[in-house]
Amino acid sequence: MKLIIQETSAEASEWAAKYIRNRIVHFGPGPGRFFTLGLPTGLPRDHPESYHSFMWNNFFKHIDISPENVHILDGNAADLQAECEAFEEKIKAAGGIELFVGGIGPDGHIAFNEPGSSLVSRTRVKTLAMDTILANARFFDGDLSKVPTMALTVGVGTVMDAREVMILITGAHKAFALYKAIEEGVNHMWTVSAFQQHPNTVFVCDEDATLELRVKTVKYFKGLMLVHNKMVEPLYSMKETGVKSSQSKCPYSD
Repeated sequence: MKLIIQETSAEASEWAAKYIRNRIVHFGPGPGRFFTLGLPTGLPRDHPESYHSFMWNNFFKHIDISPENVHILDGNAADLQAECEAFEEKIKAAGGIELFVGGIGPDGHIAFNEPGSSLVSRTRVKTLAMDTILANARFFDGDLSKVPTMALTVGVGTVMDAREVMILITGAHKAFALYKAIEEGVNHMWTVSAFQQHPNTVFVCDEDATLELRVKTVKYFKGLMLVHNKMVEPLYSMKETGVKSSQSKCPYSD
């Protein structure tokens, strides 16, 4: 497990973006060789606050990716259970998730795997905790009646199957969750703690998120940054590795 500590949330985000870029370049995606990036999922695709809308507006429409290579759970499907099962099959057909990227809530939930979720759970329909509903009310003009109470989500087990997991944690309000993820044992009430048992986990955080960690823990991981920064420096490009742009269109499992 790696813990990357940056001064600010902006610097943490930049470090993560550089790392993802280098991972994709080094992977060398091409026809028949897909780099599958896993992301959390949630609301129906036509909802303005859904991950489908968010990812298209903030990411997919800005990069070189074909729409058919984007796979997002459909919260409007007639049979939600079948939709979840089909999604798991799509992940398998793509060769599994190469890198899963996600954040956590203040209660340590990953994707919508709320406290108490099974640590071997798969993609499914999940009832949202009140804390999550309250946290998302800001996207609905503060009106709790408009906030969905259920969502489709990848399971903890689904994420654990990824070859690598990156979790971004920023802000003092998530400091206790980072403490639970790093310094205490695996606990289904803090689903992010499951990644202690993943063979290749990278936590990326800012200084504020470390406020609940022991001073010794923070110093230890900061002492490794000279080595960890080599993962993002230098910053590589597809041209340098001979990968053509047309080959870089890779499927994203959301």
